[in-house]
Amino acid sequence: MRNGEAVFAFLLAYIREEVSLSSIEEMAYKIAKERANADSNIGNFVYNANIGRTALFKRLYDFNMTIVDLQPVINKINMCFDQFIYFVVGQYSEMMSKNLEEKNKFIDETHKERLTILGQMSASFVHEFRNPLTSVMGFIKLLKADHPDTPYLDIISHELQQLNFRISQFLLVSKKDLSIEKEEFDLNELIHTIIEFLYPTLLNTNVIISYDFPKQITVNGTRSELRQVILNILLNSIDALEVNKYNKRIYIDMNETDKEVGITIKNNGPVIPRDKIETIFEPFVTTKTYGTGIGLFVCKQIVQKHNGHITCTSSDDCTSFTITLRK
Repeated sequence: MRNGEAVFAFLLAYIREEVSLSSIEEMAYKIAKERANADSNIGNFVYNANIGRTALFKRLYDFNMTIVDLQPVINKINMCFDQFIYFVVGQYSEMMSKNLEEKNKFIDETHKERLTILGQMSASFVHEFRNPLTSVMGFIKLLKADHPDTPYLDIISHELQQLNFRISQFLLVSKKDLSIEKEEFDLNELIHTIIEFLYPTLLNTNVIISYDFPKQITVNGTRSELRQVILNILLNSIDALEVNKYNKRIYIDMNETDKEVGITIKNNGPVIPRDKIETIFEPFVTTKTYGTGIGLFVCKQIVQKHNGHITCTSSDDCTSFTITLRK
């Protein structure tokens, strides 16, 4: 209330030409700064200022002035309040924009720091973990060669390959600038090999994959990286379907235009909340209880590296991931 009375008295002094326009600007700056620092709604200020203007107009009727004498005074009051509101709102908007930029900059720097730490951890983790893993995979191959009829070796080999794939995600984060030569390859054939690779997992989880591919579709890119994108989304879909007791289904569709190739992977698992959808491709964001939040982030990085984009939509019926690649 005291601030409002002080501002009202200040504006009256300006109308009487007792203070200059620069003084109005200084007062407006102070008010804008106070409201911006408090993150207050500027709409309340504009509303209260106009209430003050209306109160001042009502007081004019007490002076028994003619309309000819009254009109210049009304014009001056309007000009004064309009300028004051304009200065406050303008300064407030600039300050809030600056505050928002600083917050976004802080968030970006924080993400970069976390990614830098993750990269350092990943490089060390991959090195320490992959060496013994490679040895185990090598000995499994030797065992299969010497004892081809030994049960469960195929399952062990498959699980080790899946583990190796998971580790590769961290490797891409730790070496994000690593350049691999691109090549032309058949996308249909790639997806077929991925489905064959997942066959033991699909049997174990009772998940059915349906697909209807058109004629051969050739893309130019890094085969191993695009394999990782598609495989990661399929594995995520299988994980999402764990909550379904029956009818666990994944659908893969592909389409082609003169300029683009589209791959859509759908599953009939639970809906992903809207707030998660908006940040699902950001690092450290996950819908899984024990997820790392790295997989989809890496997928986005790879797709963008191929001059494409990836999106996610989710409803009660299905969740869809769509990858669009330029030819």
